[in-house]
Amino acid sequence: MPEISRFLGIIIAMYYKEHEPPHFHAKYGNQTGVFSIAELKLIEGSLPKRVISLVIEWAFEHRDELMEDWELATTKRLLRKIPSLV
Repeated sequence: MPEISRFLGIIIAMYYKEHEPPHFHAKYGNQTGVFSIAELKLIEGSLPKRVISLVIEWAFEHRDELMEDWELATTKRLLRKIPSLV
């Protein structure tokens, strides 16, 4: 799973063999969550509330870049790194 960003102990990544809707994965410690890019909300998994807030804040700032990486992933091309939150 290619890492596209990392901040405050949170790892943001996307898989190449993905399913709709467009989404990304966030890992924090041994917990993971899946976030919808369109709705910017947790759609699967479990993370601490503060981590969810940080991930959503980051995703809001980088929604266009996330969609670009989603398109790259669906065509199995190299994903671009996205700047961290801090």
